[in-house]
Amino acid sequence: MLGVCLFTGCDDRRTTDSGGEQSATEAPLVKAPSFNPDSAYAFVEKQVSFGPRVPNTKPHVQCGDYLIAKLKEYGAAVTVQSFVATAFDGSKLQSRNIIASINPAAPKRILLAAHWDTRPFADQDSTNQNKPIDGASDGASGVAVLLEIARSMQADSAKPGTGVDLILFDSEDYGIPEGQESEDASKVWYCLGSQYWAANKHKPNYAAYYGILLDMVGGKNAKFAKEAMSMQFAGSIMNKVWQLGNRLGYGAYFVNVDSPGITDDHIFVNQTAKIPTIDIIEYNADGDDYFGTYWHTHGDNMSVIDRKTLKAVGQTVLQTVYQEE
Repeated sequence: MLGVCLFTGCDDRRTTDSGGEQSATEAPLVKAPSFNPDSAYAFVEKQVSFGPRVPNTKPHVQCGDYLIAKLKEYGAAVTVQSFVATAFDGSKLQSRNIIASINPAAPKRILLAAHWDTRPFADQDSTNQNKPIDGASDGASGVAVLLEIARSMQADSAKPGTGVDLILFDSEDYGIPEGQESEDASKVWYCLGSQYWAANKHKPNYAAYYGILLDMVGGKNAKFAKEAMSMQFAGSIMNKVWQLGNRLGYGAYFVNVDSPGITDDHIFVNQTAKIPTIDIIEYNADGDDYFGTYWHTHGDNMSVIDRKTLKAVGQTVLQTVYQEE
């Protein structure tokens, strides 16, 4: 995952909603299934066990097959969107976007997304910079939350009336390394999977009411701020999610703080696919590292993953889905 965005107007617009504050007119909370943090942690661990999920490698193929099988096991209608992405260095990346639809006949749909590939080099580390990273939080944590959401929704006797599409984007983290320059500065070399999907949706005329992207949602003591591009494109959705998180008791995670805009998969879902989408992503307001010190280093391993953070994010997103009924 990426860097601070350079899009014009990153901080220009804000909605007037009171994110994080409860109103006397708020609707009662709908009963949603309990998100199991132990199960989500095991999903992170399983992905990491394959090894770095870098395109064109055996662990990448094995993990993709596992994710497809799991989503089918949980009753989702799965579509695999295979494509070949061209990386910054000209490499041809054998890639798969994995789309799992729950309640596919429902006309009203919510898109939940994460990326499942990992960084092929540790360019933010001081050692072994040319070796790939585990991507426990940056990649696996968001996928794990979506898997547990799929599992818990299948197990719940009261299904949500809203349809849910889980999209696991591939080739997100194969961007140009720190300190290198691209021959074509007009292209965004990150987020290749979401760029492809946004321009080639898995279903003609596919649309969703809104989307929620999860990226780096497993770190210990993580905080999630209101990222500027999310606020620009989907501020009312972001404020609604933050309000629900606070109502559920997760205010220590969903903080009412603005953060600079970043380039992530939500940009292309917003701009190209025209689906208002927010990004729930760790923000380190107290240091020079926007995403935390483990970002794009070998420190992004199971030691940074915390069940409490997975629970806060997963339960909030589940509540958001069920609240749409």
